Amino acid sequence: MPADPPHRAGNEQRSTTSPPPAGSGASAIEVRRSARRRRTVSAYREGDRTVVLIPARMSKAEEQRWVTVMLDKLAAQESKRQLGDAELTARAERLSAQYFGGRARPVSVRWVTNQNTRWGSCTPAEGSIRLSHRLQGMPEYVVDYVLCHELAHLLVPGHGPDFWRLLESYPRTERARGYLEGVVAARRLPHLPGALDELPGTRDEQEA
Repeated sequence: MPADPPHRAGNEQRSTTSPPPAGSGASAIEVRRSARRRRTVSAYREGDRTVVLIPARMSKAEEQRWVTVMLDKLAAQESKRQLGDAELTARAERLSAQYFGGRARPVSVRWVTNQNTRWGSCTPAEGSIRLSHRLQGMPEYVVDYVLCHELAHLLVPGHGPDFWRLLESYPRTERARGYLEGVVAARRLPHLPGALDELPGTRDEQEA
């Protein structure tokens, strides 16, 4: 069920607009139901809102589930415009300013292809942050979460209560963690604590 661009359907019967799910990044969600649409679900951006097209027979619970699915699909498509290392560094600096008062100051931020059992890592002594290439193409809020996770390690090396309190300043933490856990389950990757849970990194390297 793809995330489609706008098209001339002309058969939408009922439309409802609501605030987006927490952490979606969209300003409003408009759901359009169609009696002629049998099974397919599609979505596209229209100005400052996201339009989701669904069959009229769908229940409210199914609607909510598909809205979430389609928002993630759109976000993943949009994030495929891959950031280079320089853009990734600029993004980390913006996130530091927004959520950590600019106190987390990485020396380098870059993509790497040798992290297949973790999403990111940080070496506080060097001020370096590395993100797994597997994050490329995932929704922006997920990439931002991993960046915030590693930025927080520049201020708090371990995974103790102070670290998690600091990371709570990023409002989409739980949503992003849930997304990454779903990726792990779907791909049947080993659920390594260092990838998602509260486990200190080895030596002076902290992992996400």
